[in-house]
This record gives sequence, C-alpha cells and structure tokens, in this order.
Amino acid sequence: MKQVVQNYKSGELTVLDVPVPGCKPGGVLVRSAYSLISTGTELMKVSEAGMSMLGKARSRPDQVAKVMQSVATNGVPATYRKVMGKLDSYTPLGYSLCGVVEQVGAGIDDVAVGDLVACAGNEHALHAELNWVPKHLYARVPDGLAPRHAAFGTVGSIALQGVRQGEPRLGEVALVIGLGLIGQLVVQLLTASGVRVVGVDPDPVRCGLAERLGAVACGDPASAAVEATVAELTDGLGVDQVFLAAGGDSNQPVELAARLSRDRGRVVDIGKCRLDLPWNAYYEKELDVRFSRSYGPGRYDPEYELEGRDYPIGYVRWTERRNLACFLDLLARGRVDVEPLVSHVADFDDAVETYRLLKDGGLKAVAVLFRYPGRPDRAGEAVAPAVAVPAVKRRGGGAAAPARAAGAPVRLAFVGAGNYATSMLLPHLTRRDGVELSTVVTTTALSAANAQRKFGFAGATTDLDAVLGDKSIDAVFVVTRHSSHAELTRKALLAGKAVFVEKPLALTEDELAGVLAAVEESGNDRLQVGFNRRFAPLLREAKQRFGARRGPAHLRYLVNAGRLDHGSWYLRQGTEGSRFVGEGGHFIDTASWLLGADPVSVYAVATSGNDDLHVVLRYPDGSTATISYVTTGPSGFPKETLDLVADGRALRLDDFVRASVYDGRRKQWVGSRLPKARDKGQSAELAAFVKAVRTGGPMPVPLESLVATTAATLAVPAGLAGGVPVTPAEAR
Repeated sequence: MKQVVQNYKSGELTVLDVPVPGCKPGGVLVRSAYSLISTGTELMKVSEAGMSMLGKARSRPDQVAKVMQSVATNGVPATYRKVMGKLDSYTPLGYSLCGVVEQVGAGIDDVAVGDLVACAGNEHALHAELNWVPKHLYARVPDGLAPRHAAFGTVGSIALQGVRQGEPRLGEVALVIGLGLIGQLVVQLLTASGVRVVGVDPDPVRCGLAERLGAVACGDPASAAVEATVAELTDGLGVDQVFLAAGGDSNQPVELAARLSRDRGRVVDIGKCRLDLPWNAYYEKELDVRFSRSYGPGRYDPEYELEGRDYPIGYVRWTERRNLACFLDLLARGRVDVEPLVSHVADFDDAVETYRLLKDGGLKAVAVLFRYPGRPDRAGEAVAPAVAVPAVKRRGGGAAAPARAAGAPVRLAFVGAGNYATSMLLPHLTRRDGVELSTVVTTTALSAANAQRKFGFAGATTDLDAVLGDKSIDAVFVVTRHSSHAELTRKALLAGKAVFVEKPLALTEDELAGVLAAVEESGNDRLQVGFNRRFAPLLREAKQRFGARRGPAHLRYLVNAGRLDHGSWYLRQGTEGSRFVGEGGHFIDTASWLLGADPVSVYAVATSGNDDLHVVLRYPDGSTATISYVTTGPSGFPKETLDLVADGRALRLDDFVRASVYDGRRKQWVGSRLPKARDKGQSAELAAFVKAVRTGGPMPVPLESLVATTAATLAVPAGLAGGVPVTPAEAR
C-alpha cells in the first residue's frame, strides 16, 4: 500500500510503498476514503524538517536535553546511532480521516466490515491507504453524512474540546484569535451554543469566511474596529472567553486576550502560540488561563487509546471518542458546516505536489483533503479495494529448521524494529560477514519500511505467520514490547527457529512455563536471551584477571536507573510488567555469571511505591549478590557500578568504562575505555549467537541459566509481597 511520509533529517516528502498494517485485537483496519491535511500542525512539521540541524535543535530544546543525558549514560557512539536513526527515518503525516472498515480485530463488536468510520490519531489516522485504528479512536459516521465531511472529525474534536474548556453559556460573548481551520470550527461551535463571536485574523479572506459562518464581526488584530465591536457587544466590560487558535512566535495574541477580556474572564489556549503572559494584565483581571489538550480526555493515555479502557461517563462525560461522535452528529444535523472550509481536494497520488504548493504559498487554503482510490460514495458503499489485505495464515509447529548448506549465510528475521533494535543490534549485524537480513516484521507498516531501507532487509511485512513459515530463515529476533516476548518466542521455537529474544524472556511464571513447554514439544532449545553484559570485553577481562575463587564471594551492584519520561510504555505495569521485571534480568545474569552459579533464594525490599529496590541473591556456595536498583539518583552519576570481593581480592567495574582488580594492598590490574567507546557486550553477544546458528554448536548461554535468571527475576515481586526470602520457581 502507499503512505505519505517525510524524512525529518533531509526534509524529503514522498509517497512510499509500505506493508499493509496488521489488524490487531482491539481495533479495526480501515481503508481511507478521504484524509484531511492540517494546514497548521502538519505544515509546521514539514517546515521544521526543512531546517538545518542547528535550526532543528533550536526548535526542540527539550529533545537536545534528552540527547545530552543519553550521551552521559550510553556514550557518544550509541547516542549518535540512536539520534541519527530517528532523524534519518521516514515519519508519518496526517491524523484525521474517514474510511471504510476492512477488517475487524478481536474484541470489537460495535462496527462491522463495510461500515463508514471517522478516525483520529497521529499514529493511526495517517495519510495512508490502510490504517489500523484502536477502538477509542474511531466513531461510526451517521447515515447521510458525506465521507469528505466526516474526514474533519479529528480537527472538529480538537475545536470542540477547546470550546468545552471555555464553558460557554447562552448570551455570552467570545473572542476567537486565529481564524485558520481550528478557529473557523470554534466560531461555528460557539455560535451553535448561543454565543456571540468576534474573530481576529490578519487575513481578510479568513475574516470574511468566519463572518459568513456566524461571527458577528472579524478584523485584523491591530484594527480599532475589533475593540469597538467588543465594547459595543459587552457594554465595555470585555468578552467572557478568549480562544487562542493562532500559531507562531508573536506574543500579540495573549496580550490582546488580556486587553479585551472582562474581569475574571477565561482564556483558552488551543493552538501553539507564544505564551509570555503579561503578569500585571492577567493578575489585575484575575484571568483564568486554561489549556485544551487535543481531542479531549483520554488523549495520550495508552490505557484508554490502545487498551480500550473507557472512562465511566458518570465521571468523564466527554472523552475523545465521545467528542468525535458528537462532532459527527453536529455535522450530520447541519449545526456545523465544513464544506465552505474545503479549499482544495487533491488525489492521493498528488500528495507531494500538494504539500509543496502549500509550503511555498502557491496554494492558499484553510482545509485540503486527499481523496483515495476505491473511496465509498455518499451512501458509504465501498468500491472494490485497490490494495489487497493479506489473509491471516495458520501454521502448525514443531517442524525443525532444515539443515544449512555449508558456507550459506545465516538468514535472520527481526520481529520488531524499535529504538533498541535499530540502535544497538542491527548496526552490528549489518557489518557482519555471513549474515543476511531476510525479513523485518512490525505491526506498524512504516517502521518495517524504515528498517528495510536503512539496514537492507530483503523484505518487510506485518505478517508474522509468513515469516515463521519461511523455511529459509534460520533465526528470529524478538525485539518487541515485553508483554509479547514469551508468546512470540514460543511460536518461533515451535516453528523450528533459533530465537534471540531481548530481555525479559517472560513476565510471569505461566509465560515462562509456556516457553519451556514449547521447547519440550518441539525439541528445539535454540534460545538466547539478550543478557549482553556478560559479553562486555572490559568485564570479561576483569573476570579473567580476578581468577578462580576458593571461598564464597560478595557482589554489590548499584544500578542508577533514573526516572522514566512521562508516558513511557515501561510505566504500563498492568500489561508490560514492572520495570525491574523488565530490566532486572540483566543484572541478575551478570552477577550469576561472575559467581559461576544460579541463585537459590531471592530476598527483596523496596521504598514506598517500589521505585527503589534492593535485591539480595544467595548462591549454593554461600556467595551473595546485592543489587540496588534505584531511580532517585543524580543523572550525572554512573549508571552501573559493580564490586566483587572474595579471597582477599576485589574486582571493581565503573559503568563499563573502567575496571580494576585488587590483590592484597595493591592494584593488580586496571583497564579502561573512553566513555564514548563504552561497550556493554552487544556486538560480542550477537557474534556468539550467529556463530552458534551457523555451526550448530551450543547457544552462548545454557538454557538452564537463562531460565534460572528469569525465574529469579520473577521471584522479586513475590519477595516484595511476602517480606521473606523466596525460592525461584525453577530452583524448587
């Protein structure tokens, strides 16, 4: 299928061939009929992409701060790969469309194949022929409403949420600053609510349009006529609400809002304009400044948007989905008219030229629509589809992979192509002789296309079953979100593939048991978990210098994990497990490797909220390991420090940059690397895995050790709950 994309590094816009997205549970696959270009938000993004690297940095200081923190934590090379990987990738455009339901995912019963729906979301309602849309980001289109009008659903919801934040009442007077697409809709919604509206915009054409759509009067922000109209309508008291629907760097909108508001009036920010509030003006009138967050309650909440958990109507009357349905109803009943806003309708194939005309000013527009091949007519009856949706394939398991021909390359498939895969794994594999990147599988079509372009995969798809059924593929990498690791690993093992799964292997004991059952059923134990630290060159040399132990040892491992950004999927403990269950296997595996055994008991304590953990592991020979996993440490402190003491000797590791071995009263050995060359073992781990697949030799880490580490990690929550040492499930 085709999708409009942009490369943020080069600014290139193109219509790209990408795989058809999969129809996941909890949502529907929608074939686009019309999608709407946001002439404000999207053109701002297009303009940013055309800036120099310095200009991009100046426009996003928040991202620059994240880059500097990543340099301190991960070093320059890893950070550079991560940043350039993000910049030199195609990103999607679009967030408002109308289309026909093509497939219905499991758990969906409110729409059927062939229904016409309006869709929202900058990750789901894209300028693409097909989109997967979760339940709370679509709404059925009322009978009789034209698809081209229903495509305004998202921007209409944004305007509607802004109006709700202003709490308009019959007879009040409102000022709308900025009469672009959102501003024009706000004018109509306020008018439909019985509010008299004055509009402000420097463009006389937009002012005239707003007056035709219900505004009492409109004018230039510097015009005395605007102030005179406000004075006349309010008896000189000022407007009840001001809606900031303008963009740009000028502070004029917030200054005008203060001047024309009444005492204790409401100022609602809907657009993205400068907000240097003049303190005296806002203080003296005690103005109520409010922000309107996109489409309404639920926006940016993954449990609502992606997991389908609705807010009870008794507590949250208007969610983003209810706003979407409400706006469609207003359109269907003629209370809002979007046809006068449509400046241009372009064929989807002409998308690049359309953006160019908009950016260069050759096309002056309030709203522009893309129309797609095979779009439905006004009755919602779909024309024959132009893009085939692959059928879901079913396949039995248990078949072993065929013997590899001597000298043939190891053919790898990747399931998942997120930040870790593209910055820490794939760059090492693309440089390795004897490796062929066969297929990349993702649920998002564009991420698969990006990985294929950057790393040279022979194919890209969203169909996992097709990859598992491909007998020419030797090994499968599972690099997806934690909740899917165990099931994907189980399927790949049953398909006879060697499997490299990023940590964790499982989130529960039942998931771990399922993986082991797949090993037993298939006879395939070709499994490696991404516990890379035991492969770090500096740590391996330090262990060799330390030498063999005679007596028990004590190991202390401090992990300065730091706080997670708000919205990080790591915080979704209900679906993705706790943060330690996701990451802790790294540190338990490292301790067990250094101590040469698997733990036999786990004791854990935590601070309030379980943010900071202290885990004590006991080993068969009496050795102990204490792992302190903290999130409250300073960002400038090393992320990982480790000490091992036994037999009058000590080993110290400082963040994979410096290592020391002490014997008696003197340092026996010191090893160091430049911080920018910090190596946590990914390259060596991948080399060992590829060699094992190529030669048929043993996996880099015995299965028993992988299972023991996973079981010990899973024992930590039980230990926290009980307050006593716990025996890991696999050691009982």
